[in-house]
Amino acid sequence: MAVPEVKQTMHYQVAEDHGFTAIADFQILDEDGSMSIPVEGGTQLTENFVGAHFGDYSSYVVLSHFKGHAMAGFGGAIKNISIGLGSSEGKCWIHSGGNSMTSPWVGEQDAFLESMGEAGKSVSDYLGKGERIVYINVMNRLSIDCDCNGNPAEPDMHDIGILASADPVALDQACIDLIYAQKDGDGSSLVNRIESLNGLHTLEHAQEIGLGSRSYELIAMNE
Repeated sequence: MAVPEVKQTMHYQVAEDHGFTAIADFQILDEDGSMSIPVEGGTQLTENFVGAHFGDYSSYVVLSHFKGHAMAGFGGAIKNISIGLGSSEGKCWIHSGGNSMTSPWVGEQDAFLESMGEAGKSVSDYLGKGERIVYINVMNRLSIDCDCNGNPAEPDMHDIGILASADPVALDQACIDLIYAQKDGDGSSLVNRIESLNGLHTLEHAQEIGLGSRSYELIAMNE
């Protein structure tokens, strides 16, 4: 399914307004529809739908703003390679737990969380079992809401820093742990958002199906 021309034009204009076109070539991956990639070892999905131009690139650097999310509890590397790389159809497919390519509102919560991990694994597998993809999470302006919210809650946490890894599960887990370290202070609202939506299940399932590991070593690079 092709994306209407007026929508493409609008998206390119938004990219220009935010300065992206001034620093790099820019492409909307699903401007010509979707491509299907297989999901191996999933319980919800057998295929994932990313933008048709996803396969134009041999490797990816995934830059994510780590923050809360109204449906997933939190959004970081895993959400970016699943929902973020999903085409319009793919976004509905993941949100619905593999039940619909036209509506995101027909699935159960845990099925959605598991589908994010499974879609993320399909992307990692496609890119050489994770050999051709690296992840950076920026932990600043940590609102309980996602950037996709047109009117997000103002952050009530201090900025934490920037984390990077070749393992998206370890990276998101490290970010979660840094937030939980402040759960009795200014991190309490984000912790509550995550727990109210069972958000940690994404990490549990992603590790279970082999996307990555929740274990990690945190190496500080302050200079």
